[in-house]
Amino acid sequence: MTTAAPAPIPTTRALSWCLHLLVAGLLALAAVRAVTGPLPHATAIVAVAAGCGLAYAAGPLLPRIRADRRAAAWWLAAVGAVWLVLLALSADGVWVAFPLYFLQLHLLPRRAGPAAVAATALAAVTAFAAHQGSFSAAMAIGPGLGAAVAVAVVWGYQALYRESEQRRRLIEELTATRADLAEAQHTAGVLAERERLAREIHDTLAQGLSSIQLLLRAAERNLPGTPENAARLVGQARQAAVDNLAEARRFVAALAPPALEGTTLADALERLCATTSTRHRLTARFRLGGRPVDLPLPTAHEVALLRIAQSALANTVRHARATTVDITLGRRGDRVTLTVVDDGAGFDPTRLPVPDPETGGFGLAAMHARLRALGGTLAVDSAPGRGTTLTARLPLPAESPSHPPPPGGATPRPSPPVDTEARS
Repeated sequence: MTTAAPAPIPTTRALSWCLHLLVAGLLALAAVRAVTGPLPHATAIVAVAAGCGLAYAAGPLLPRIRADRRAAAWWLAAVGAVWLVLLALSADGVWVAFPLYFLQLHLLPRRAGPAAVAATALAAVTAFAAHQGSFSAAMAIGPGLGAAVAVAVVWGYQALYRESEQRRRLIEELTATRADLAEAQHTAGVLAERERLAREIHDTLAQGLSSIQLLLRAAERNLPGTPENAARLVGQARQAAVDNLAEARRFVAALAPPALEGTTLADALERLCATTSTRHRLTARFRLGGRPVDLPLPTAHEVALLRIAQSALANTVRHARATTVDITLGRRGDRVTLTVVDDGAGFDPTRLPVPDPETGGFGLAAMHARLRALGGTLAVDSAPGRGTTLTARLPLPAESPSHPPPPGGATPRPSPPVDTEARS
């Protein structure tokens, strides 16, 4: 219905026009029967029917009635008053009660609407009985049944509308939630990518630049007396710079580490040990221990283990004052294990410096993050004066076939796990 103030339920345009046509048709019927039938006061009936139609038509034309519920109620009262006059003049006015039921239920509050419908039905029954000169139960069936149907239809429509509105709100909330979730996933992805790049830069470029700095510092100390040693150290620093440049280009191209291109993880670790032994006063040795890793590892696993080995060796060179370091790669149960053992000064895992952009301290934290992302663990066993043992464990791929335990039923005993944070 578009004829009055905002109502709890906006009907469709088609229903509004059906109601308009119904009112016009019933008023026209009363007027035609007054003219064609032997009814007294025919002129008055036609005039009142026309007046009722005009009063009804004012609803869609007056903006205040469409905007104000109180004004709409007054308009409905005016239409009802004219209808009562028509009802007093002609029994045919009883039929107009049916569209009035819908108007009252639609325009009046939920409690007032049924009361108005009941009063209208009572007026229709009373007037009809007065025109007939007698009363019977059959006279109340028509107006009463019409009122019941109108109440059932309107209340049913209201229930459907409320359910539709609830579904619409739920859909809007779901859409907003999905948008928030997508934004949160995007933010989490950005943060994860930043963390990954930070680990990559720390384990490659930062460690490489640190190595170049140590080599150039050593060359500087050898310049006065042994220029040939200084030249050798400068050459090593230059090669380290070339390797770092390759790593930087990998970042741009998003490829695997150059050390793993066209080779295995074991070969890459062996070359890493040889390069470290050549550039620094440290003997780095690599060996395959335990059961060999007989299946190719995912690239992410190989990258993580290589980066951890690079970072561990860099820590040893910078902090441990060690003479030897051993790197062991092998398989223990359903996990691949990388162990780095040095004979350096060691440290207290419970008293590590807070990571700082100037002094470093991100090494072990980056190792933890790498392994945690792949479902692995990191254990550090160290104490002042007795070296350090670092053990990284990663689960083998799910499709990896299971193998029987080694002869004797014993498996190598891993180092005691002491999870900690970075020292480099």
